Amino acid sequence: MANIKSAKKRILVNKTKAARNKSIRSAVKTSIKKVEVAVANKDKEAAQAALTNAISTISKATSKGIYHKNNCARKVSRLTKAVNNLG
Repeated sequence: MANIKSAKKRILVNKTKAARNKSIRSAVKTSIKKVEVAVANKDKEAAQAALTNAISTISKATSKGIYHKNNCARKVSRLTKAVNNLG
């Protein structure tokens, strides 16, 4: 454990931020899985609804600095392509 007061604070702040990041990453993964399940079941309407929610969740995570903008764009692109290919 650190002896310096600022180092102790850094440890606490980093722990708090890591927990927040983990929570948001988990929410993104869950929303992506919902889209993938709807696509697997070939349910176009559910997939569209889940896609809208997933894009929103991913964009929020990106704006908070959890994902890089290119990573966000790649995730959104892949999900959109999967939903559009349902026909």
